[in-house]
Amino acid sequence: MIFSIAISDLKLRYKNSFLGFMWSFLEPLLMLGVLYLVFTNILKSNIVNYPLYLLLGLIMWNMFSRSTSNSLNAIISRRGVVSQIYFPREVLPIATCITTFIMMIFEFGAFAVFMIFFHFIPPYTIAFLPLLLVLLFALSLGISFSLSVGNVYFRDLQYIWNVILQAGFFTIPIIFSLDVYHNEAIKKILYLNPVTGIIDIAHNTMLYGTLPTANELTYTVVLSFIILFFGYAVFRKFESKTIEVL
Repeated sequence: MIFSIAISDLKLRYKNSFLGFMWSFLEPLLMLGVLYLVFTNILKSNIVNYPLYLLLGLIMWNMFSRSTSNSLNAIISRRGVVSQIYFPREVLPIATCITTFIMMIFEFGAFAVFMIFFHFIPPYTIAFLPLLLVLLFALSLGISFSLSVGNVYFRDLQYIWNVILQAGFFTIPIIFSLDVYHNEAIKKILYLNPVTGIIDIAHNTMLYGTLPTANELTYTVVLSFIILFFGYAVFRKFESKTIEVL
């Protein structure tokens, strides 16, 4: 049921679209083009392999952003089915995250093409990528659980979350490196966000062959799964009354 809904959502997203699934490749590339133009010609960036740095950050951020924002309406958009048929409600946010995860895999195809274009040979530390994708999925799903059920009770949540995502885009190492902050205290505060840790580790392992420290990796893994279990606990506590609220 989860995969059926996920594939259905994926097809619906590109329904009546001339390019269809090609948008999974084109969307991040168009954003990359705009940001690359700005940050290489207007706001000079001296980050090594900057096009790949930028694209990798965009792809992973898109996964998190899409899954959490789409999950806001995962239950509300199916109120008719939810109110008439019983099935485990957690299926809906899980399917939403799987849909965006599949889209991310398509986008990594574009990333592979860029690596070939720039004659970039990834270091052996790229082996960390599967672990990072699991952590990103777990983190996105944990927050999606909370948002999907929370938005049923508190509709303003979708507007608040959109603002948080906009702010998050500029505080996570996507278009810049954390090295721009000379204050170590600020770096530590930003690193409290597990998305920051996942994307920063991805940059270092996939592009620069730098392994994360034990503390960085442990913190990111533990916090991602804590958020997953906490989000699921919140979902289980409040999902039973969603039919009454809807």
